[in-house]
Amino acid sequence: MAETQATEKQSRQKELVGYVVSNKMQKTIVVEVTRQKSHPLYGRVIKRSRKFYAHDEQGQAQIGDVVRITETRPLSKLKRWQLQEVMRRAKLAPQHQETPETQA
Repeated sequence: MAETQATEKQSRQKELVGYVVSNKMQKTIVVEVTRQKSHPLYGRVIKRSRKFYAHDEQGQAQIGDVVRITETRPLSKLKRWQLQEVMRRAKLAPQHQETPETQA
């Protein structure tokens, strides 16, 4: 019995999955996590969303990506989460910046 507990190591850190809504800061992303909750009186399913600031050391997450973040020690005033993995990339086409030469 003790062997199965040792092999199934459970992490105490919370994990959340959400969409990246901003990556304009250095080494920081903003992840929006949406959850569905049943209304206590009426029973209707309501969507609730919350934004979390997460640490992204390599800057690999882009806007629209689906990411998994894990809880960590406080890294700054607002950052309490760290990017674990990018689960799915956004399907947005790369934006083409026009230069004065291409406009002519």
